[in-house]
Formats: sequence, structure tokens, C-alpha cells
Amino acid sequence: MVISGTIGAFVVFSGQPVIDVVFWRCLFGTVPLLAACAALGLFRRYIITPRQFLLALVGGVAIVANWLLLFAAYPLASISIATAVYNTQPFMLVAFGVLFLGERLTIHKLGWLLVAFAGVALIANGKAGAAGSDYLGGILLSLGAAFFYAIAALVTKQLKGVPPHLIALIQVGVGMAMAAPFAGFSTLPTSPTTWGSLAAIGVVHTGLVYILLYGAIQKLPTPLIGALSFIYPVVAILVDFIVFGHRLDAGQMLGATAILIAAAAMTLGWVPLRSVRPRPSSQPPLS
Repeated sequence: MVISGTIGAFVVFSGQPVIDVVFWRCLFGTVPLLAACAALGLFRRYIITPRQFLLALVGGVAIVANWLLLFAAYPLASISIATAVYNTQPFMLVAFGVLFLGERLTIHKLGWLLVAFAGVALIANGKAGAAGSDYLGGILLSLGAAFFYAIAALVTKQLKGVPPHLIALIQVGVGMAMAAPFAGFSTLPTSPTTWGSLAAIGVVHTGLVYILLYGAIQKLPTPLIGALSFIYPVVAILVDFIVFGHRLDAGQMLGATAILIAAAAMTLGWVPLRSVRPRPSSQPPLS
């Protein structure tokens, strides 16, 4: 999660168009993922069915759309704001669950949804203090990225039993196929800094992070994984401030905090006002 929180800085350092960043991320990311899948023996025929493979392709399209939108949001709304708004993704997933899986929307989930919505509204109202030429556009791109991430998560729920490393490899393969027709191969980067940034995004932020994350998922309880995931936006906000000097104003900070608290509450199942029933007395009632 700490490594993931630094990806925005490397995207900006690369100085490349978003579609190029996604292509090179996928290309470089295949190297450690191929090695991991080979080491784990995941290239056997029975590991994934044709239906699961098609679902993984659909999930790959969604996750690549998520990357494109989020990376495009960074220079418009700043890394901090884009990351904070992006963390509305748990609410998108809840909405999909209600619409497509017959899940119930409880009063507590609705309450946290309203808190997150208020946070987005506060951030949108903070345009005057934001970096970037199209602040509102950056917020909308971040919301779009969260939407596609939720689609990818919904599809992944249907892939139980498929090794996650193999799913990730399929996703980066889809990413290369989607981005290759639009990538700028005629003018390749010449700066070592650019190539270093692109390689880091692929090898470290994609391949290594997936391997570490999926290894952790196998060892840690789900609530702890959910709690640790909020290290990512905190690190992203700190990196944005330390490296680029982007300081959130009071309204933006309050909005970002509201979104992160609401998202944490949704992920961890917090219930703010549990009904407390009085314990029965051991003494007979007074007559």
C-alpha cells in the first residue's frame, strides 16, 4: 500500500501521455507477473475455464479504463484530490451489489454514502485552491475511475478459484492490446528519468505490488486487509505535498477526510450507533 501510494508521482515524472503510460505499465508489468505465474505453475490448462477467461478479459478492460481515467485526473485535480475522490469506489461496488446481486442497502451504508457524497461536494467546492486547469474535470475522471474499478471488482467476484496472479497477468495483457493501437511509438522517450519512471510503474507498482498484495491476502484476515488499504491514499496525499507542494485547503482536507472515513466504515463494516439493550437485572423488579 505504501508503494501504491507513490504511483501518482511516477506518472507525473514520466511526462508521457496517459495512453503511453498505461501501455508501458502493462508491458513492464508482465515481466514479474509472468515469472510469478510460471513459478507457481499457473499455466496448466485446468487452472482457468474458457468462461472464467472471458470474465477475466472483461475485468481487464474495466481495470485498464480505471487506470486511464485515474492517470488523466492527476494533472487536472492533483494527486491528492484524485486519490481521495477515487476512494468512493466502495460505494460504487455497494450500488452494483444492490442493482445486480440483490443485496440490501442498509441505513448505515446509506449514511456513510451521504458522508462520502458530502466529502466530494466539499472537494468540488474547493476549486479555487486546487492545482490544475480543469479541476472539476479531474474530479469527474476520478469518479469514472472508481466506477470502472468497481466493475472490475464485481467481475473478479465471479472468478473464485482462479489464482489472482493469473488474473493480474490477463489484465496487463488486455491493457497492452487496448493501448498499443494508440500509443506513440513513433516518438519514443529518450530521457533516462522517463524510462525509469515507466519501468517503476510497471515492474514495481504493478508486478511487485500485485505479488505482495496477493501474498498478503492469503495470510491476513479480510478486515485487516481492508484497514491496511487506507495507507494508500494517505501516502498519496503526503507524497503530493512533499514532492509537488500541493497543499489542500481546509474544505478539501475536510472533504478528503470525510471520503476516507466513510470508505473505511463501508469496508470495515462500522456501525456508528448500535442499539444497546439494557442487561436484565438479577434482582426482582420493584412492585
